[in-house]
Amino acid sequence: MAGAGAAVGAAALPAEAGTSAKATASVKPALKDSKLDTMDVTALQAEMAGGRLTSQALVRHCLQRIQAIDQRGPRLNAVIQLNPEALAQAQALDAERRGTRSTPGRVRGPLHGIPVLLKDNIATADAMATTAGSLVLAGLRAQADAPIVARLREAGAVILGKTNLSEWANMRSTRSSGGWSSRGGQTRNPHVLNRSPSGSSSGSGAAAAAGLAPLTIGTETDGSICSPANVNGVVGFKPTVGLVSRSGIIPISASQDTAGPMVRHVRDAALLLQALAGPDARDAATAAQPATPPDFIAALKPGALQGARIGVVRHAVPTQPQVAALFEEALTVLRAQGAVLVDPVEIPNRDKIRSPEFAVLLHELKPGLADYLKAYQPDAPVKTLADIIAWNKANAPRAMPHFAQELFDLSEATAGLEATVYTEALATCRRFSRAEGLDALFAQHQLDAVVGPTGAVAWPIDQLLGDRSGGGGFGSVFAVAGYPHLTVPMGVVAGLPTGLSFGGLAWQDARVLALGHAYEQASRRRVAPGYLRETGIAG
Repeated sequence: MAGAGAAVGAAALPAEAGTSAKATASVKPALKDSKLDTMDVTALQAEMAGGRLTSQALVRHCLQRIQAIDQRGPRLNAVIQLNPEALAQAQALDAERRGTRSTPGRVRGPLHGIPVLLKDNIATADAMATTAGSLVLAGLRAQADAPIVARLREAGAVILGKTNLSEWANMRSTRSSGGWSSRGGQTRNPHVLNRSPSGSSSGSGAAAAAGLAPLTIGTETDGSICSPANVNGVVGFKPTVGLVSRSGIIPISASQDTAGPMVRHVRDAALLLQALAGPDARDAATAAQPATPPDFIAALKPGALQGARIGVVRHAVPTQPQVAALFEEALTVLRAQGAVLVDPVEIPNRDKIRSPEFAVLLHELKPGLADYLKAYQPDAPVKTLADIIAWNKANAPRAMPHFAQELFDLSEATAGLEATVYTEALATCRRFSRAEGLDALFAQHQLDAVVGPTGAVAWPIDQLLGDRSGGGGFGSVFAVAGYPHLTVPMGVVAGLPTGLSFGGLAWQDARVLALGHAYEQASRRRVAPGYLRETGIAG
């Protein structure tokens, strides 16, 4: 779940590479967009309610787009596996909606009949494998659905398939290429095909941007939802850790992991989160949820920005002048909507968490993987991280053709969750990200949220040297704290999207979504992918 691509390197977009840069020819899909590709979930439900659309027709439409865009034409390689049961699920949900002469029709809720793509580290007890993109788990099915999958099924969603990702959620090597896995190959950015989709939720971000499904789900440890949402030009939401169950998700960190929506509209993120959120006895973090569940949809009120105190995080601006200019335009929109901008603010002590966070992730990965394999995939040929390391070595030409597994090696060398180095690192992370970090900042300025650019525009795919982002953003401190972080499209530079981040305190997810929704409705900055071959500008 770690989105290391968002934090590696410091290559900057040249100053002259602005919107006037000449873009090269596009690779157009052999399928024209239809009205279904512009609708949000609420509009799709209205079509179904009016008898003008069925779930089966919508699923078929998505399958046609996946064939035309993901498998042919631009060949995004975002979907790693399709669910052979999807059409049957849709047929059953259509029948449930219609009812019979003796049984009235039933609509389970706003997700009834809506297709959703899941990142391939989320367990599904069906015909699909759950692999985290690794060949060692290829063909192996989980014994049970992850609780969030069970909640989706209960809500009436159609599980359409699994999306590709940075293998093992980008926690195998510091030289990984965002969106590459040994099982799924390289995912490409639908806006500019030779640019990175970032990671680790690469396929979910690319699929959302290309409209391969109305809804997709990613996971994040540090950046893995918000970074690919940023560079693919979609909405990404990392909720408060504990709002959504992590059971049945191939883990990195019990302290920071979470699943979250990656979609084209903030309202769809709220609808999806409403279905995903809830307690789980198997995930202790969910015990901290508020006694009264939030209503994420009701929170999306007009005028949400009026009077909101929002801190402007200027140290989040990347070294790309065009992104900085788009950020100033975004601030103008916020002011026009009545927000009170506290400009600037600086997140204190953020530099004190980088090394401790790394120690926490390394220590939590090893036992977390073993626990997951035992509970969900006990028939796997590997039982521990050491087994995975050995398998990768024995199958290096297939498993490690581009980069190694030095992060796995470092994790395997850790001494367990009782080690002093781990307990001290965890305490340091919590102290400087929460009490002496974001909590202190919000209290000092009486803030509702902070804003800043989510990060740089997408960098060229490089499987030799790995990701080299232009930096920027403030997502890491929110990831370490476990606090909510939303990114919303902010504009485009030379065909490459970039996003605006909203960050809030723990359990303020509904408020963060409301502020981001108000900005989205006032700005309307999302653009459809152009499937350009390249931008014609330097990295």
